[in-house]
Amino acid sequence: MNELNLFPPPQIAEKMRDVGIGKCKIPMKKFFVLAILAGAFIAFGAQLSILVGSDVTLGFGFTKFIAASVFTVGLMLVVVAGAELFTGDNLIVISALEKKVKWGELLKAWIAVYIGNFIGSILIALFLFWGGLWGLNGNAVGASALKIASSKVSLTFVQGLFRGILCNWLVCLAVWMATSSKDVIGKLFAIYFPIMAFVASGFEHSVANMFFIPYGILLKTVPKVVEATGKTLQDFAGLNWGTLFTRNLISVTIGNIVGGAFFVGTIYWYVYLKEGSLKK
Repeated sequence: MNELNLFPPPQIAEKMRDVGIGKCKIPMKKFFVLAILAGAFIAFGAQLSILVGSDVTLGFGFTKFIAASVFTVGLMLVVVAGAELFTGDNLIVISALEKKVKWGELLKAWIAVYIGNFIGSILIALFLFWGGLWGLNGNAVGASALKIASSKVSLTFVQGLFRGILCNWLVCLAVWMATSSKDVIGKLFAIYFPIMAFVASGFEHSVANMFFIPYGILLKTVPKVVEATGKTLQDFAGLNWGTLFTRNLISVTIGNIVGGAFFVGTIYWYVYLKEGSLKK
């Protein structure tokens, strides 16, 4: 069964090492375009999650489950269609630990993919805003998006850090398991469960937040969306371009790096690739 349908963990580690080498060899202009696409793809999943979650009334847990389930389309697009996502690219650390890429190359790739993801995320936020899709269901979709954005800039640094760690631990496991599969259906199932788990659990994903928070900032300027939340504009005073970074992205990004690069990349490198490690 394993020989036909999936790669065992030691081979996944080798494949991830080789993938990281390949990523660092992609011409920067093309790499940057792929990063923009990934930001857009994650935003597509985030928008769908907002839309579905804004109208499900099946109790707290099941509502979270449904909204989280549709969010998974974002990483499915990244992995199957092909794009470069910062959180998944934390696994390039395996190639660096194997001394197949330089640490400077790793840092350059991370910076480029982060900026590209941000551009793609903002692009979709603007398209949705200009398209008036926040007005669906009597502005309930926009109200839901605004409340989500506000809640994300209400986190403490420590909360953002640890939610970020937990998130990318699961995201990189999703990428790891998707790499194990030799068919598309297997990759989709491997992606679905960890991503559903992190979203439903309320963990924090830096690239998703590059969409969620800017979209909320834009929606804050629409009086009827603010009214639909049942709150006043003053209640969203803490939601702005400054707090996007200081109250969320900085802590969440650090957490994402720890969760992906250490708890998945470094640990599996130590177990399966480091000299004297397990090879079977």
